[in-house]
Amino acid sequence: MQERFARTNKAAWEKKAYQAWVQAHGAPNELAEELKQNYRHLLRYWLKYIGDPKGKRVLNLLGSNGRKAISLALLGADVTVVDISEENRLYATDVAAAAGVDINYICSDALNIPNEERLGEFDIVLMEFGILHYFTDLSSIFAVVHRRLAPDGRYILTDFHPLARALTSGNYFDDRIKEGEVAFAKLLPEEERAETGKVLVRGWTIGEIISSIAATGLFIRTFEEIPSKANPSIPEFYTLIADHIGIEGNGLDPLSR
Repeated sequence: MQERFARTNKAAWEKKAYQAWVQAHGAPNELAEELKQNYRHLLRYWLKYIGDPKGKRVLNLLGSNGRKAISLALLGADVTVVDISEENRLYATDVAAAAGVDINYICSDALNIPNEERLGEFDIVLMEFGILHYFTDLSSIFAVVHRRLAPDGRYILTDFHPLARALTSGNYFDDRIKEGEVAFAKLLPEEERAETGKVLVRGWTIGEIISSIAATGLFIRTFEEIPSKANPSIPEFYTLIADHIGIEGNGLDPLSR
């Protein structure tokens, strides 16, 4: 089933993604200039959990158009992105070049990274916004996270809150596989949306997400819920922080050492 997900979703993300990012964020040189001015704002949800990124190795899984990765690179991080879309890779590398930074962008299914072990270990693994619904089994992607984290490395996961999804669908526990519009389609002119492909997604509950991360052996530090701007009485998304406690680790926050 996951192979079917990967094939279907890759096909959807390979058509008009570059055009959509230009529509939303401008040509690569335009976005590069914006990022050089506002990279800290773009990273505002995560810098308090990262500390100073300079010199840290960061793996951005499902890194999409590269805006977060390039922002981290502008702060001196050594960043690798893994994403299934070649169009995403082309846009991200064009922006990075215009911004004057290097990122290592691997176009691959995150569950089947070529020569994954050669990537080595990372201080930070970051996954953000609209990613977990692309997996039919959470243990497989969290196993990748665990393998690539260095001892005392930190996993940062930010995604849309399952409760917010439930308020739309009416069923928090809905685990059916669904076909939907690819995320960038809404950025395109109305007459072009019909030309984009469909994606396959599967919803997860907070309990399933937390339990799957804990089962890998990662130490969950924080679960932060961010309220919706439209309706502050409900959460819109969340950030989960989990650490890979090394053999010599003592359970202290790595940033406190």
